[in-house]
Amino acid sequence: MIHYGGRGAVVVGEIDGRITPRATQIRDAWLDFDDRAHVTSNIWGYLWGKEAYGAMLFATALTNESIADALAMPAYRDLYIALGREILAVAEARGVTPEAFDGFDPSAIDKSLDDLVAFNRRSAKTHSGIWRDLAVRKRRTEVDAQLGIVATLGAEVDVATPLTTRLVELIHDIENGMRPQSLETLDTLATTAVQ
Repeated sequence: MIHYGGRGAVVVGEIDGRITPRATQIRDAWLDFDDRAHVTSNIWGYLWGKEAYGAMLFATALTNESIADALAMPAYRDLYIALGREILAVAEARGVTPEAFDGFDPSAIDKSLDDLVAFNRRSAKTHSGIWRDLAVRKRRTEVDAQLGIVATLGAEVDVATPLTTRLVELIHDIENGMRPQSLETLDTLATTAVQ
């Protein structure tokens, strides 16, 4: 069974930034499904933008709240912004210009939080795949591949990633049955932001 959760950005690009016939053909195939699909010379910018938003989604998965409800909570606004900025700082130090997509604009992350709440309120998908892995499927997430690598990449360019590192640890705690998905677990991440 396939469940349509909503429309999202479809961006195709080569890792080396070239616009190739292959990338264009893949984009053309996607046009049958989404007339907004496009080719970019900055696929790394989209990947890092997605990485910053993905970090926020991992943080929402620390709770049982929906994506929109978790992102809308005023008490955690600064945490989500700080987490996104931490990821974007690594990207920028590595020479990547992050790109905007689906309501997330790396150059205006404060306003983006409101746009992400609105985007997710319109989606049929209330919770992330990360949340489903933890709460429903009871399986390990992809946190190491998606966020764990950011700490390594940050260290290579002398950018500290304390929030990202702590978020990875907290996801592992949930995976290992050591913590519940709860606002209290999100509070634990928030204490890292204020230290």
